[in-house]
Amino acid sequence: MKILHLYHDIMNLYGDYANVSAMKRVLEKSGEEVTVDKLSLADTAVLADYDFIYIGSGTERNMHYVLEDFKKYADDFKACVDSGKVILLTGNSFEMLGKTITDAQGNVYDGLGLFDFTVTEQNKTRMTADAVEACDFLTRPLVGFINKCSEIKGVKNPLFTVTMGLGNHDGDKNEGARLNNLFCTHLTGPVLIKNPHFLTCLAEKLLGRAPESDWLTHERAGYEITLRELRKRSQSH
Repeated sequence: MKILHLYHDIMNLYGDYANVSAMKRVLEKSGEEVTVDKLSLADTAVLADYDFIYIGSGTERNMHYVLEDFKKYADDFKACVDSGKVILLTGNSFEMLGKTITDAQGNVYDGLGLFDFTVTEQNKTRMTADAVEACDFLTRPLVGFINKCSEIKGVKNPLFTVTMGLGNHDGDKNEGARLNNLFCTHLTGPVLIKNPHFLTCLAEKLLGRAPESDWLTHERAGYEITLRELRKRSQSH
């Protein structure tokens, strides 16, 4: 199997490479041979050649640079999404997929237009929070951390329902976005390490069968501790 870690060097704020490492390991433990290509701004990839595509989070400035480069993949990326390819975007990387991004100075950047949402950035304060989020395709919620300076409005197909933390915009109880097997979330941590059940869910989509996951004992224990403590904190408020 082939994994593409796109913009690995400049969209890697929160140890995002660990999401790729975790996916590679679970596939290998399940008997697959796996290669990982780490490509960036100066490179050109054939997206259709890959089984799993990942982009992590970056500073707002770096994300704007990446957006201009990412547009060269616009048609191919949409084709991959339409075909059901498994793709994960975390942090602010998925903001590139909307209609527009308006930065703190009022400059407007055209997005890829895969979604109808719009993004507005501000530089007065960063919005940070631990998070617990639920979804309809997993029996357990996800945990993680959100650190952003943007509000996203107009998401019609959110990925998660927020039970603790920040939504796509102020007052919103929805977070992230989804289209087919494209999963988009601001959750960092990295999300696949913190949530081994999400990791095995995505791996099952890639394999077409349940992955080997008995080795995830420590990750599952860490998840249970994190979820318990976050729920305690939420109830105390």
